[in-house]
Amino acid sequence: MPKPYPEEFRDDVVRVAREREPGVTLARIAKDFGVHEMTLHKWLRRADVEDGVKPGATAAENVETRELRKRVRLLEQENEVLRRAAAYLSQANLPKRLYPLASELAADGIPGAVTCRVLKIARQPHYRWLADPVTSAEWVQAHRANALFDAHTDDPEFGHRLLADEARDAGEAMSDRTAWRICSDNGWWSAFGKKPGRNGKKPWPPAHDDLVQRDFTAPGPNLLWLTDITEHRTREGKLYLCAVKDVWSGRIVGYSIDDRMTSRLAVRALESAAARRGLVTGCVVHSDRGSQFRSRRFLSALRRHDLIGSMGQAGTSADNAAMESFFALLQKNVLDRRTWITKDELRIAIVTWIERTYHRRRRQARLGRLTPIEYETIMTTTASQAA
Repeated sequence: MPKPYPEEFRDDVVRVAREREPGVTLARIAKDFGVHEMTLHKWLRRADVEDGVKPGATAAENVETRELRKRVRLLEQENEVLRRAAAYLSQANLPKRLYPLASELAADGIPGAVTCRVLKIARQPHYRWLADPVTSAEWVQAHRANALFDAHTDDPEFGHRLLADEARDAGEAMSDRTAWRICSDNGWWSAFGKKPGRNGKKPWPPAHDDLVQRDFTAPGPNLLWLTDITEHRTREGKLYLCAVKDVWSGRIVGYSIDDRMTSRLAVRALESAAARRGLVTGCVVHSDRGSQFRSRRFLSALRRHDLIGSMGQAGTSADNAAMESFFALLQKNVLDRRTWITKDELRIAIVTWIERTYHRRRRQARLGRLTPIEYETIMTTTASQAA
């Protein structure tokens, strides 16, 4: 089953189709963007329904219907909890413990969170009752922490080594490293400890090592991707583009455009690339040290798709030169050609240049005077025949 197109990509194609110049057919636009003509017609019909031009259920109405069904199912579960609880508590000569009742309801398909909320049971004690209440390691850790805390309270000037000595004298044996970890987790620092440095003195540490070392080559697809963010001005404000480039063919395999430069922008571009390329396990994703690429959202997206992160040095554009060269082409061919009034106008121009010109018309010397789409088609066909 083919991968679905990203929603942002579908919206961009619909915008281009609606605002096409006279004489430009839908078949031409579908070919430029690499989609089937019937698919483009389907996207246009769905957009007409969403905009109220044609009758039909919109996506918001479908979401509302699903939410209502979910609410009905939740009310049925809550009603079942109350019914079973009333029958359970009315029995005589039985201990009135609600934890076993919650377990029985969970076995019948009612989530424990629903049962705890209806019966006003604290969820965490219930889950601790279900599992091992306290492990032996946690018990030892708690006693060590108590000994360190007592020593820190008596002498706030002591560092973690002296606190460890005091704890060992109290009967809680531990290494200095263990004492440091416990004190660090709880913030028990010496009153004479070194003050932390000011922000902005040093660049942020990289979340990944530099696995590329300025070698922007790859023997096959989905082995090395480059990504970066660039900003462009319009009279309505700034517009930000995050693009993902496959080094093998030079194709922009994913991108996202927004008026805010947040971690969601980078995550959407990465998700778009993963959705359009399919099997991407083990691919190296190289970026700079921007906060968007060091965010928990982006790192989580890398782990979700089994991708490998890589980062260059701070303030060194040459570490991501291949991506910078693409942005330079975009700047020269689109952004500097005129003054852009609206954000939508610039957005359509960017996606049209990427999908129509850069991918399908701009030939590259390193690809043997082929476009990225032609190169991928020829090389993929050759590999299939060789196999």
